Amino acid sequence: MNQATLHQLKVFEAAARHGSFTRAAEELFLTQPTVSMQIKQLTKSVGLPLFEQVGKRLYLTEAGRELFATCRQIFETIAQFEMKVADLKGLKQGQLKLAVITTAKYFVPRLLGPFCQLYPGIDISLQVTNHERILERMINNLDDLYIMSQVPENIDVNCQPFLDNPLVVFAPVNHPLAKEKNIPIERLAQEAFIMREPGSGTRRAIQSLFDKHELTVKVKLELGSNEAIKQAIAGGLGISVLSRHTLTSDSSEFSILDVEHFPIKRTWYIVYPSGKQLSIVARTYYDYLINAAKNFIEQNTSFSWGTFEQLQEEEEVKN
Repeated sequence: MNQATLHQLKVFEAAARHGSFTRAAEELFLTQPTVSMQIKQLTKSVGLPLFEQVGKRLYLTEAGRELFATCRQIFETIAQFEMKVADLKGLKQGQLKLAVITTAKYFVPRLLGPFCQLYPGIDISLQVTNHERILERMINNLDDLYIMSQVPENIDVNCQPFLDNPLVVFAPVNHPLAKEKNIPIERLAQEAFIMREPGSGTRRAIQSLFDKHELTVKVKLELGSNEAIKQAIAGGLGISVLSRHTLTSDSSEFSILDVEHFPIKRTWYIVYPSGKQLSIVARTYYDYLINAAKNFIEQNTSFSWGTFEQLQEEEEVKN
């Protein structure tokens, strides 16, 4: 391995990650023969095959898997060093890898914007997915930080609450229950329900409350995104329970029903695996997010909710 070069390791890592010499060449702006030559030379240095081809597919050998894991450690260490040097120079630069659950997309970009203005040298990679996929990414250590509303139970993590995430009952603006107060939760059993897909943290929270009160609701639709659910509600297909953070400029299309035991109190957490050493960039964003969330609550959440109440009052005057 004394003859292996950093360039060869980068080429190998890309090929292993993609499972393709062609895609590695495209990513690195190299020709495929160049990729093949670099890996051939690296294989000679290792002294064992790194890839094996079965049919048309490319697989890592045992030596290849070990080298792939080593490459990830090497490149992470180099990235940490580069960020440390930048920090010593008084700069903040590098890459921040964030993974957030779907509902967080309604506020995370608004918290990322000012951060990027403060630190223009930091590049952001943002993955938006559901709770189960977040756990998969966390187990595989694919990201720096995770934003979620349910702390993992079977993974040892560090977590910090930073923002409330109340779940409320959304209904069409002209729903018969829209003007009623303190609606019994049992009344929801008479309504057609639109639910998030299995695996969603929001769905688990809703189901937990319903189970507690021995309530069974009629699930008419299962949809994989909050936006799809909101469109279905606006179309009169049923009601649903969503985060109040999904309440945006289209608020006039919805009513928030005043139902017993709602809102369901939940919290947004910033999470990372225990034992993980946060990079300078990740630690900078972690600290920034804790402070920025306080201003976000005052300037955004309260404003949006007040605007919604005003729209409902105007609607009542019209009727």
